[in-house]
Amino acid sequence: MPHSIYILASALLSNVIAQVAKIFVYYYRSGTWDFRWCLESGGFPSSHSSTVTSLTLAVGITEGFDSSIFAITCVFSFIVMYDACHVRYYSGKNIELTQHLIQDLRTITGLHFDDPIYQEKLKTILGHKFVEVFGGLILGLFIPFIFYPFL
Repeated sequence: MPHSIYILASALLSNVIAQVAKIFVYYYRSGTWDFRWCLESGGFPSSHSSTVTSLTLAVGITEGFDSSIFAITCVFSFIVMYDACHVRYYSGKNIELTQHLIQDLRTITGLHFDDPIYQEKLKTILGHKFVEVFGGLILGLFIPFIFYPFL
C-alpha cells in the first residue's frame, strides 16, 4: 500500500469508527438507539481528535518521527484538539446560555420576540469535554497500528 493511501485510510477510518462508536455510547448512556449521532459533532469519542491523531501517527510511521511533516501534523493535531475541547465547547455553552436568557426574558417580562432569529433552533453541542477528546486520541493511536501490517 502506498504511504499516502495508508495515511489517508488511517485518518478516515479513525473518523468513521469514532462517529459510529458514538451511537453505541449514546445507547449505553440512554438505553435508546439514535443513529443521528453518526453524523453529529460532539460526544464520545471525539472524531476530531481520533482523526488528527491517526493522521499524525501514520505520518510519523511512514515519514519518520523526526520529519518536518510529522512536526507539522503534530502541531496541527494539538490545535484541532484544543479547539474541539475549548473554543467549540464554550461556543456551545454560550448558545445554551443565550437561549436560556431569551426564555427568561419571555417568562419574566412577557416580551414577544418577533424576529425569526429568536425562533431558530441552534445546536448547543458543538465541541467536546476533555474526556471525549482524550477518548478520541486513544482511538486514533490504535488505527495506524492496525493498518501497519498492510504497509
